[in-house]
Amino acid sequence: MSRQDIHNSQTPVLCRNCEVRHRGLCGVLEPDQLLELSKHTRMVRQEAGSELIADDADVTTYANVMTGVVKLTKMLEDGRQQVVGLQFAPDFLGRLYGRQSRLTAEAASDVELCRIPKVALEAIMAANPALEHRLHEQTLRELDEARDWMVTLGRKTAEEKVASFLFLIATHIDPVAQIQRELGERGDAEFDLPLSRADIADFLGLTIETVSRQLTKLRKAGVIAVENNRRFVIPDIERLETYCG
Repeated sequence: MSRQDIHNSQTPVLCRNCEVRHRGLCGVLEPDQLLELSKHTRMVRQEAGSELIADDADVTTYANVMTGVVKLTKMLEDGRQQVVGLQFAPDFLGRLYGRQSRLTAEAASDVELCRIPKVALEAIMAANPALEHRLHEQTLRELDEARDWMVTLGRKTAEEKVASFLFLIATHIDPVAQIQRELGERGDAEFDLPLSRADIADFLGLTIETVSRQLTKLRKAGVIAVENNRRFVIPDIERLETYCG
């Protein structure tokens, strides 16, 4: 990985203030490679609720999640919807080498994306094995996380499921705070809940009433604090983790 300072004059202006660059796909690129990539990228902002990728749509672009939360869903033939995953910065959005999307991606919160045409990224990858390796690593990490989540859904209690969901959000939604926690600089978290109670229930395989009941239990135990029904404060991440089973 390049250790060039983010303010290096050779680094494209678009990339210098990027808070997730070194952890995302761009982390393996040298300044000249970043410059080539930046010729094809564009930053876009999407409001919460916006559809980012449609199920079965042709794949023409990829994206890096820069800020916010993306909700991945799958629709059944009878109209029922299942939330199958969440993505945060600096996750890669899109089916690598795929021709069609296999799910729907929606902005769960306001999001900022760094988009790049499929053809352009795949051409750059062909000339840069390290970039392809980084994207494969991210894909395998997502696979591992999906398997871990299968354990959560299949074996954990309702309280453990809700705590695990909050822990997932608390440790992923803010990449800067995540780095600070890894450095031991802080052990708290504060965020706006990106999903509705109905989506959380769908994601966890619970009823809305059960989700609300478990949130109340965690609040009364002092594990979380809730402001205005959507703003969550986690005073001690490690204590929340003990409730995850």
